[in-house]
Amino acid sequence: MFIDSHCHLDFPDLSSNLDEVLGKMRENQVSHALCISVNLEDFPRVRALAEAHPNLFASVGVHPDYENLTEPQAAHLASLADHPKVIAIGETGLDYFRLKGDLEWQRERFRQHIRAARQCGKPLIVHTRAAAEDTLRIMAEEGADKVGGVMHCFTESWDVAQRAIEMNFYISFSGIVTFKNAVALKDVATRIELGKALIETDSPYLAPVPHRGKTNQPAFVRYVAEEIATLRGIAVHEVAEATSTNFFNLFKAAKI
Repeated sequence: MFIDSHCHLDFPDLSSNLDEVLGKMRENQVSHALCISVNLEDFPRVRALAEAHPNLFASVGVHPDYENLTEPQAAHLASLADHPKVIAIGETGLDYFRLKGDLEWQRERFRQHIRAARQCGKPLIVHTRAAAEDTLRIMAEEGADKVGGVMHCFTESWDVAQRAIEMNFYISFSGIVTFKNAVALKDVATRIELGKALIETDSPYLAPVPHRGKTNQPAFVRYVAEEIATLRGIAVHEVAEATSTNFFNLFKAAKI
């Protein structure tokens, strides 16, 4: 069985035909999925999805791309995470690719999420793009290693992966690993200890080959696992078993 460790089932592309999406998950042996919060305004619908389906879980957090809103505070995030189906804080982190200028607000938001994770004892889901050094520095300064988490949709170097792993973080591979030009990422997928890997779709985005360019969905996470298995020269069931075990080892609040 496969687990999609990061998807956005509340987004219109997927929520409009949720029954079909969940059916495709079953057909493709995807047993569970983690539905990710990107802002607090929409968090109730993410939580509601997890409450309505025993094989879905939720996170709570504010994505670094969201500007001009009331900044989330650690205590409030921790209180929202006090729910049996909310198993993580995030997605949070830094993104210097989409936004420019003075991004100190983004760094402070990241710090608040790490503090919330430490307060509630639940792991972090970290987004980093064109900001690896600052991301790792803030993680170290705020003691993110005390709770650990996952570097979601990883696209960085092997060095960055190793440094994150040293802070008790897992590395999550998305459909990008199936792209022909993702040479450095394929190298990371080959070299990483399988016990530190997760798989995800980030759906509805980043559909893997052979569905690249289409709307992504949790059922397609199997293609991520198949690519990793091919790169490593092992059976796909080994990737499925390892990443599913890793999911429940990391997200201890998740109930099978």
